[in-house]
Amino acid sequence: MNKKQVSIALGTICLLLSMGICIQLKTVDNSIASVARTQAENELRDSVLKWKENYDNAETKLEYKEAELEKIRNQVASSDESSTQISEQLAQNNSLLGYTDLTGSGVVITAADGDYSAAKGLAAQYIVHDGDLVALVNALKNAGAEAISINGQRIVNTTAITCVGNTVMINGERVGSPFIINAIGNPERLYGQITMPESYYDKMKTDGVDVKIEKVNSIDVPKYTGLYNFEYAQAVE
Repeated sequence: MNKKQVSIALGTICLLLSMGICIQLKTVDNSIASVARTQAENELRDSVLKWKENYDNAETKLEYKEAELEKIRNQVASSDESSTQISEQLAQNNSLLGYTDLTGSGVVITAADGDYSAAKGLAAQYIVHDGDLVALVNALKNAGAEAISINGQRIVNTTAITCVGNTVMINGERVGSPFIINAIGNPERLYGQITMPESYYDKMKTDGVDVKIEKVNSIDVPKYTGLYNFEYAQAVE
C-alpha cells in the first residue's frame, strides 16, 4: 500500500471518528436538554401545586372570616334592635312614672273657691278641699286619663294631696285656689265621665264651688320632678 492509500484511509477513519463524536455530543446534548426540561416541568408542577394549596388555604380562611363577619353583623343588628327596644321601653316607663313632659288632647278643669260671703255657717262647702281634688283625679283616672297635673304638679302613684290651712299640699308643694287640672286622654270620654248626672263634679257645682270643664285639642302636662322612695318594697331577684 502506497502512501496515498494510507493517507486516504487515515482521513476516512478521522472523518468517521469526527462524525461519531459529533453524533455522541448531540445525543448527550439532547439527553441533557431532556433532563433539564423534565426537571423544569417538575419544578413548575410543584410550584403550581404549591400555589393551588396556598389558594385553597386562603379561600378556606376567607370563608371562615366571612362567616365570623356575618356573625358579628347579626350580633350588632340584634344589639341595635335590643337597644332600640330597651330605649322605647324606658321611654314608655318614664311616661308611666311621670318623668316625661307630655302633650295631647284632653280636658281642663278649673276649680275655685265660691262666693261664700252670704253663707250662713256653711262657708266650708264653698271652698275647694283636698278631698274634692282627689275625687276629681280619681274620676279622671277611671275615665282613662293618661296623664294629670294640678297647678303644674304631675299626679303620680305616690302623689299626696292634703289640706294645710287654707291651701293644699301636692307633691310637697303648696298650691292654692284656683286649681287648674290638666288631663290628657279622650276628650269626649273624660268630659262625659266628669259631667255625668250625680257625679262629684255635679255635687261641687251644687255646693257652690266655682268649677268648670272644657275640652281642648292640646294641653301640656309637665313631668314629675320628685323621686320614688320605697321604704318597704324590694325588687325580687
